[in-house]
Amino acid sequence: MRTILAAAAASLLLQFSPVAAEAATLVAKISIDKQTMTVTENGFVKYRWKVSTARRGYVTPTGSWSAKWLSRDHRSRKYDNAPMPYAVFFNGGYAVHATFDLKRLGTPASHGCVRLHPDNAAQFFSLARQAGLSNTRVVITR
Repeated sequence: MRTILAAAAASLLLQFSPVAAEAATLVAKISIDKQTMTVTENGFVKYRWKVSTARRGYVTPTGSWSAKWLSRDHRSRKYDNAPMPYAVFFNGGYAVHATFDLKRLGTPASHGCVRLHPDNAAQFFSLARQAGLSNTRVVITR
């Protein structure tokens, strides 16, 4: 009888707990040393892309943040109206965004943001929008 009650209680608890698909977690792990970004969704690697982080004289912050806001066609107010398409902002003015300076991907080249190929930035932007900002995490390590 106790086994039946325990099974019934477990069944009820499972019924009211969040389902993994509904609470999708999107994580962008950026390695400054490797100049790569690995995107995982619900713990599974979906993509691994080349990036450009801060060049000499600038800083890409290290740490972990939830995404704060999205801007499809953003332009920098700080750096001469520079285009920052598909921007996913995570820490003040720092964002993951597209670049058109493709030959420099894989090497430090930015003022501190994380630059991606436009196709990859569009994909990450779309994933962040679908997952929701509170479920999108940006983790930057050395």
